[in-house]
Amino acid sequence: MIVRMSKEKSGKFAKGALGAAAAALGGVAIHDLTQTKYPILRNYPVLGHMRYLLTDIGPELRQYFIERDWDGRPFNRDQRNAIYERAKGKQSETSFGTVQDVYDSNHEHLVHSIAPVEEPAEPPRALVGGKDCTKPYSISMLNVSSMSFGSLSKNAVRSLNKGAAMGGFAHNTGEGGISPYHQENGGDLVWQMGTGYFGARTEDGGFDPAKFRDKAQDDQVKMVELKLSQGAKPGIGGVLPADKITKEVSEIRGVPMGVDCISPAAHRVFSTPVELIEFIAQMRELSGGKPAGFKMCVSSRREVLAICKAIRTVGTAPDFIVVDGSEGGTGAAPIDFEDHMGMPLTHGLMLMHNALVGTGLRDQIKIGASGKVSGGSDIVMRMIQGADYTNSARAMMMATGCIQAQRCHTGECPTGVATQDPRRNRAIVVEDKSKAVYNFQKTTVNTAVRLMASMGVADPSELTPHMLRRSVSPTESRSYASIYEWLRPGQLLEDAPSVWAPDWKAASPDTFRPVA
Repeated sequence: MIVRMSKEKSGKFAKGALGAAAAALGGVAIHDLTQTKYPILRNYPVLGHMRYLLTDIGPELRQYFIERDWDGRPFNRDQRNAIYERAKGKQSETSFGTVQDVYDSNHEHLVHSIAPVEEPAEPPRALVGGKDCTKPYSISMLNVSSMSFGSLSKNAVRSLNKGAAMGGFAHNTGEGGISPYHQENGGDLVWQMGTGYFGARTEDGGFDPAKFRDKAQDDQVKMVELKLSQGAKPGIGGVLPADKITKEVSEIRGVPMGVDCISPAAHRVFSTPVELIEFIAQMRELSGGKPAGFKMCVSSRREVLAICKAIRTVGTAPDFIVVDGSEGGTGAAPIDFEDHMGMPLTHGLMLMHNALVGTGLRDQIKIGASGKVSGGSDIVMRMIQGADYTNSARAMMMATGCIQAQRCHTGECPTGVATQDPRRNRAIVVEDKSKAVYNFQKTTVNTAVRLMASMGVADPSELTPHMLRRSVSPTESRSYASIYEWLRPGQLLEDAPSVWAPDWKAASPDTFRPVA
């Protein structure tokens, strides 16, 4: 009797559940048929939702089940796995040969020596600071590129800075200002300011020299940097969505809550090349003599030459220039800007290097390179192309746990790296991830040093364009020395080559626009 009653109740429950499900599906079908926004749902009620579900999870399906190890973008699986291995302190070794097509027309390789040299006891460093700098800074071959608190979570910033403190490399604050999480572990800081002047901002959004001086002279700040543009979105300002602006972010940046934090596209502190160089000199003076420079995604040869002419006109030079590639970065940006605006790092870096060489300024100014630097070979190649040191953003994020979900701009980062959600942020354990950042940087730099030693080079100053080759066809490879033009010191001042001459003539220290 008890069993019979249970079966009866079970049958009624099942019928009730089926009825409720049918009613729910009927309601969805009626809604789909009557709504006017989605044609797919009007023609295929209920079933049409499967299309939107598959579209939503498509990136994950491709990343985990479809993409080959060398296919993914921006970083493929091989690159990501190498970063994760180095974050564990391992060399990311593989066996059975490369999976790359070494006969591809764009394949590049470094030239090894039959007589390798011994690796130096300590990795080389670059001394940043020109003749007007009284507090030069010795910077590592690889550093943390600009990422702001607000864009990154507090535990991500803590991990990056503690890793920098452990490894003796620099941590760029990003344009969001210096937060307490940049300071609590004592890692060396490069304080970056953008068009919003966060941390040194007047009430109406201008630049406040007194606020800047007070913070720039802190011993933890080793260099100060003005952001002109960034590779992810050159030509437009930054956007921090309102959802990511907490009370804490609002206080650090000096901006209101509840609305998107939008940095203007253009600076207020300068409008001409001369004014730019004068402002960089002011930043150096206010900081107490620390290295001052700027970061830019290279726009055109003419604008770079206008800046070079301004440096010679003013009589003082930036201590460093960071070239950011249009390969993108951690910042959210319109897809049209990410895909079609700005110069790729290889072209921009070599243009900047040659412009400074050709105007007799290269020995005064150090060049940093930022844009998809994740391996030791990336460091060596960028140094051959003209850099003195490199910065990395996305690879450093991966060292803290990023899985390339590409949800940075939504506030819903699944690993807690790029979000202000406390629940998600707690996933990052600072003690563990700071060691991962330290391991990644150390292992990557050691790999770069090892590569240079195999090329017969003990110091980056010995690298030459002959040591990097590119396959230009399936049957021929050429060195960078023969593919690209390399200017002699002061050559533009004497007799500009025909390719450079029109831009040299059109460049003026008094305007960013071309002159007749």
